[in-house]
Amino acid sequence: MRRKKVFILMVFLLAFIVNVFAQDWPQYLGPNRNSISEQKGILRSWPQNGPEVLWSVNVGNGYGGPVVKGGKVYLLDRDDKVGDNLRCFDLLNGNELWSFSYNAPGSVNYPGSRSVPILDGNQVYSCGPYGDLYCIDINTHKPVWNKNVWKDFGGEEIPTWAITQCPLVYGDLLILASQAPQAGVVAYEKLTGNVRWKTPAIGKVGYVSPTIVKIGGEDHIAMVSASGRDGEKGKVVGINPLTGKILWEYANWNCRIPVPSAVDAGDNKVLIVGGYELGAAMIKVEKMADGSYGTKELFTTVEFGDQTKPPILYNGYFYAQYGTNNRRDGMACMSMDGQVMWKTKRAPDFNKGSMILADGLILATDGAKTLYLIEPNPSAFKSIASYELLKGAGGETQNWAPLALADGKLLIRNQSRLLCLKVAQ
Repeated sequence: MRRKKVFILMVFLLAFIVNVFAQDWPQYLGPNRNSISEQKGILRSWPQNGPEVLWSVNVGNGYGGPVVKGGKVYLLDRDDKVGDNLRCFDLLNGNELWSFSYNAPGSVNYPGSRSVPILDGNQVYSCGPYGDLYCIDINTHKPVWNKNVWKDFGGEEIPTWAITQCPLVYGDLLILASQAPQAGVVAYEKLTGNVRWKTPAIGKVGYVSPTIVKIGGEDHIAMVSASGRDGEKGKVVGINPLTGKILWEYANWNCRIPVPSAVDAGDNKVLIVGGYELGAAMIKVEKMADGSYGTKELFTTVEFGDQTKPPILYNGYFYAQYGTNNRRDGMACMSMDGQVMWKTKRAPDFNKGSMILADGLILATDGAKTLYLIEPNPSAFKSIASYELLKGAGGETQNWAPLALADGKLLIRNQSRLLCLKVAQ
């Protein structure tokens, strides 16, 4: 009987541990790199003073968001006079557990960190704005290897808005875009840093991180490059993640400063979006009888886009924040065939904020002061709750970093603080 009780207790404890840490947020845009969480029990109403702030910590300037694994939060912070600093915090209370820094001084417009780290096994990988790629052991807090994704491949003058790569893990590979003259996308052996493969340069330099899309049931890396001031169009290419072979190409993308990753729209379709009033394009990738691939443009539109994040796809509709320098369309909803269902414009205004879909709801920052709880609905914008959480917090007009959601806690970073909120039961 005692053995049975002990066994039941162990099963219960294991289930508890799995439940607590099952919803880690280990990479850019979450477990599946699509801004969707399996978190349940999202609170449908908030107190008068907004969601409970469990803790906050001071951080430096930056636009790179946090990641979470095993009850620990990781953030690439930065001091432009010194360099980058990978920091680790306790998810429960915000206490800083350790940090690893390295020299990489320098500054560009809108200074600070750019990218989101990625966690895999006992390693955390991050890429700084000057191309410094580090693999850090989360137990020893020491580097396993480091490279420079820009200089190692012939890069000289840093791109206008610096390097903004959020690495991708695929099997035993760590994949990101160099975009230097001698390499487009590069795959490193994740435990050694050795280069497994690299593509030729695939176009002009942009700020897009690679992502995985399904084409004919197979994984392809989708990578977006920039268009040029000379009229040269940008490209979207599909790459074999194991070999680096370029499988297909779409060469009619028009955006000089692309940032959002491509979106897997299902049924071999890929949605590409951009800001700066340049909108979106939907393509379909088809496998030919001879085994090669072709692309077909299904539609383009200037009525829907997103300047900094890929849209969320939910129940056949896309949701994005289309706030650009000259076009302030706010949050927008678009159907699979390119019909724009609604836009909030400036009422309410959304501009470069971040969003996560969880439990049938969207948690969204507006890029400035306010956090929203939204019911995604193609018929109209439906806000359930909102609160000016970041009012007067410093740097509130540039709350542009990607969010993270883990264990019922929402992590928001602006230009001065990292906050942890209770958003689930």
